Amino acid sequence: MSNQIKAEFTVSNWDEQPFDEGVGVAKLTRATVTKEYSGDVDGTSTTEWLMVYAPDKSATFVGIERIRGVVAGRHGSLVLQHVGRFEDGAAVADLTVVSGTADLKDAQGSGSFRADPAGSITLTLH
Repeated sequence: MSNQIKAEFTVSNWDEQPFDEGVGVAKLTRATVTKEYSGDVDGTSTTEWLMVYAPDKSATFVGIERIRGVVAGRHGSLVLQHVGRFEDGAAVADLTVVSGTADLKDAQGSGSFRADPAGSITLTLH
């Protein structure tokens, strides 16, 4: 049985540092971000993102996020893989469930993420 999960989030901390940059090349950065969720997800998360900034200020990113708390009434944690892009003031990503713990240990699924600057997440868990 599938559960459609929708939640909102706010970013509580963003720590971004360049690790490779120079004249005429894309800037590479690493960011550790913490978020607070509400809605079908009640909890907090930590995400580690690797980002590539193009000269036009758009970015491509990949990330791993661990959500801790209650997801669709189930306690535990979920690890999500993010693959996305930032352009025109919005970050969007495709999500894949990588692993879970406790009541979420067998969770599988995928979804999407959007921040513009308000944040929302939609997941379908199996």
